[in-house]
Amino acid sequence: MGSWKVVVTDFDYADVHPEEEVLDRLGITLIKAQCRSEADVIEICKDADGVLTQYAPFTREVIEQLDKCKVISRYGIGVDTVDLAAATEKGIIVSNVTDYCIDEVSDHAMAFLLACARKTVVYNQAVKQGVWDYKVGMPMFRLRGRALGLVGLGRIPQQVARKAQAFGMRVIAYDPYLPEHVARDLNVELVDLNTLCEQADFISIHTPLTEATRGFIGPEQFRRMKPEAVIINTARGPIINEQAMINALESGAIAGAGLDVLEQEPIPADHPFMKMDQVILNPHAAWHSNEAQEELKRKVAENVVDVLSGYWPRYLVNREVREKVKLKEKSPTSE
Repeated sequence: MGSWKVVVTDFDYADVHPEEEVLDRLGITLIKAQCRSEADVIEICKDADGVLTQYAPFTREVIEQLDKCKVISRYGIGVDTVDLAAATEKGIIVSNVTDYCIDEVSDHAMAFLLACARKTVVYNQAVKQGVWDYKVGMPMFRLRGRALGLVGLGRIPQQVARKAQAFGMRVIAYDPYLPEHVARDLNVELVDLNTLCEQADFISIHTPLTEATRGFIGPEQFRRMKPEAVIINTARGPIINEQAMINALESGAIAGAGLDVLEQEPIPADHPFMKMDQVILNPHAAWHSNEAQEELKRKVAENVVDVLSGYWPRYLVNREVREKVKLKEKSPTSE
């Protein structure tokens, strides 16, 4: 029971008390690290039975060195830091937490939308600089009747759709994997990506980062957008071709952006966005609330406890691993 080795490779939280409380069910003492490189991860995780990880790289080279690992559990929804194919080949379960921060991220996307629509940040900056003039926010358009385009229509953007509709917005979405009846029940029209870019006044990104979505919103998409369009990203920075977005903003091809995520985080001090008043920047904070953080930390540890106890975790990413690993399904009473 107490012989398992579980490592948290890296974390930017004040403590890992919720994780430790969960792992204590198996008598596990969590080993804390702050790995930054592949070599760091290999050194401390080579003989680990389970891993909790935030940003540390789990490349193929790393995974091939994990001799005992049964589960890699990632803080968050995205798993772009883990080579899923390599983990599956090695028989390692990869898990995440797909149902946390849904309220937080959808609220944050709407906060960007409203701030850009009503120019609240522009007005705030102007007033603090001694300019009391509503005209600094021009042009400004009524939100009701405007079109919001959602790139991806999973759990978070479905909440965004409901919240935007409460403001009288028309919602369209691009999601080739979503059953049409789900969109229909939400009163959301499914369209192709080109149509979304051409029709939307606000475009909000909600797809995971994969090789297929890296640079997904690029020059062609920006060329199709309205000059008054605003793009919002609370997903992952590399989904948008950042140079193409810079070009579109500098040329006036689009009106603005609300960005919680970027290609490089933290953003360099000399980045063009830092001088653009039409761009609102946040430090990858959309996920955060006290409640969301507590929930995430507890659930990421529960994934590890499930696997080490012989059960499939609630949040299984690489489902193909079922062909290599034999575990039990948890009954409702064992939750």
